[in-house]
Amino acid sequence: MSQVAIEKINDGSPETLPIFGEIAKQFAAIERRAFDLFEKRGFKIGHDLEDWLRAERDVVLSPTSELVDEGKEFKARIAVPGFEASDIHVSAMRDALIVQADIAHTHKERGDNVCFCEFSDKKLFRRLALPASIDVDKVSASLDKGILQVTAPKAAPKQTIAVEAKSATTKA
Repeated sequence: MSQVAIEKINDGSPETLPIFGEIAKQFAAIERRAFDLFEKRGFKIGHDLEDWLRAERDVVLSPTSELVDEGKEFKARIAVPGFEASDIHVSAMRDALIVQADIAHTHKERGDNVCFCEFSDKKLFRRLALPASIDVDKVSASLDKGILQVTAPKAAPKQTIAVEAKSATTKA
């Protein structure tokens, strides 16, 4: 079992965090691919959702995942076969976990002997929205047999201070 590094994001505006810049790049790549599909279709209107969903599948690999609420913590399992722990980037925010990795495939060692290849260069990306806030500083992740396991303890509930209101009566 290998430990996976986690970027812990406690505060910050989304515009200034590196992860959100990467998300914007992926969105732009999907947008370009959807337009290419629209263009190949002869600019025919009526298939925009189909083009967008196909573009997402073409550009981004969204791995199968599961999120379990175990009372005091969330446990996420994400399938990332073929990746090393050093290839995976996990970002933990109060309300979400984001997993990303790059897939690069070449045929340098095989030369022209490849008859066909279904491997592709895609960006693995998965955002798991959390139903409750987590303690970002205590999140941990490990990789074992192609499964990324992330443990995210829930944040301690905010304490409320009861204020007792007393009515004042005045005598005239």
